[in-house]
Amino acid sequence: MDSLEYGYLSDDDTPVMKTIKGATMGLVAGTVWGTVVASWHDVPRVERHVALPGLIRTAKLMGDYGATYAAVGGVYIGVEQLMEKYRMKKDFVNGAIGGFVAGATIFGFKARSIPTALSAGAALAVTSAIVDIGGQTTRIDNGKEYYPYTTEKGPSVS
Repeated sequence: MDSLEYGYLSDDDTPVMKTIKGATMGLVAGTVWGTVVASWHDVPRVERHVALPGLIRTAKLMGDYGATYAAVGGVYIGVEQLMEKYRMKKDFVNGAIGGFVAGATIFGFKARSIPTALSAGAALAVTSAIVDIGGQTTRIDNGKEYYPYTTEKGPSVS
């Protein structure tokens, strides 16, 4: 391989890398959310041959939510990237298609229900389209830089 091919493989903006990043972010977010959900449940009663039942339940919920969010993130970004490459456009339709496919496949498969698949797919598609049309940002760049310290000189102590 020449240096050009190595540069392409190390590029962080390839569709595969974006899909991996989406799945990883989904895994992290789902694991954190699983921990929060586990804290809302009552701790199961202690059984004779089960050590630390609360910890086991928390770990199961963390794994369940983490896997679900990772699958949704990976499918969403993967389909969005495929649509962008196939359509040769970068617009809100790609995200809407990715959201529908992710919601319909993951949540429909989990619930084993076609109406649930359609409603979950529609909900994710609409949410993705709204975010994409809205500008994909939560901050406005006003040109100011904020530092955790002051850059101006304070009054001299004499």
